Amino acid sequence: MAYKVAVAGATGNVGREMLDILAERRFPVSEVVPLASSRSIGLEVSFGDKTLKCKHLDTYDFSDTDICLMSAGGSVSKEWSPKIGAQGCVVIDNSSAWRMDPDVPLIVPEVNADATAGFTRKNIIANPNCSTAQLVVALKPLHDAATIKRVVVSTYQSVSGAGKEAMDELFAQTRSVFVSDPVEAKKFPKRIAFNLIPQIDVFMEDGFTKEEWKMVAETKKILDPKIKLVATCVRVPVFISHSEAVNIEFENPISADEARDILREAPGVLVIDKREPGGYITPHEAAGEDATYISRIREDPTVDNGLVLWCVSDNLRKGAALNAVQIAEVLMNRKLLTPKKAAA
Repeated sequence: MAYKVAVAGATGNVGREMLDILAERRFPVSEVVPLASSRSIGLEVSFGDKTLKCKHLDTYDFSDTDICLMSAGGSVSKEWSPKIGAQGCVVIDNSSAWRMDPDVPLIVPEVNADATAGFTRKNIIANPNCSTAQLVVALKPLHDAATIKRVVVSTYQSVSGAGKEAMDELFAQTRSVFVSDPVEAKKFPKRIAFNLIPQIDVFMEDGFTKEEWKMVAETKKILDPKIKLVATCVRVPVFISHSEAVNIEFENPISADEARDILREAPGVLVIDKREPGGYITPHEAAGEDATYISRIREDPTVDNGLVLWCVSDNLRKGAALNAVQIAEVLMNRKLLTPKKAAA
């Protein structure tokens, strides 16, 4: 069986990555259609060894399309995903628009693939926030083993999470610093080159940012509503891959050695944890890779049943495009979706 797949937002960072990953993983497609806004109609994007021209999202007929990988932003998804779903095409959405909708499954396949079956209520499945996706991949096997009570996470998030303009700004500012030109901040509230910005997304009334709230709410929905979580999200001058320092408190005893063994067997996880210089993963090394990497696993002496670990993943892949394609694979492998051409 082969599926007709549309990619909305095909000219963006994540849209291009979705096309690459569909080709890399040999997802069975009868046709791939890149979609974009009016200003990008006719622009060419790559799919494997083919070059495809973008079509206009507003005028595209989804009635014979099986899956739409949506990475066109929250406002576009809010408007278009219900319309696309009503035409019998399943939307796998990368924005925050549908994540907390009780009728929309929020899925990380290694964690809660069973919940995918609920997609038929709206024909929409949500991808979590990039920082949440890698976190729950690391937490799930440990939660199964010793039951997590509380998580404290500090993130070190790359600029690609804010889009291509953010990557361009880091590049331009870095160059300006080296040649002693004025440094302009447009995309970010402060200079990002050789700096850290302790704000991702807008501030809420309680002083947390929306990114920090997303990590709390999404982890509860995906993994367990009983888990207490607090986050501090920081933008760092790295192009690709998010890193996280994670403190975990468990109901039951678990040692660092036990956690290491559990994580080595966990789906989607690679443990690189040698207690020597360089015996850990960095964002540079994780870029372009599919795994969620875990390093620096150790016991936390300040609480009973506590662990600390370092978690790194490519935010454009597992944090977005790869997770979306994996969701499509769940639909296929569990026979939850029959291609329209096969059904006809």
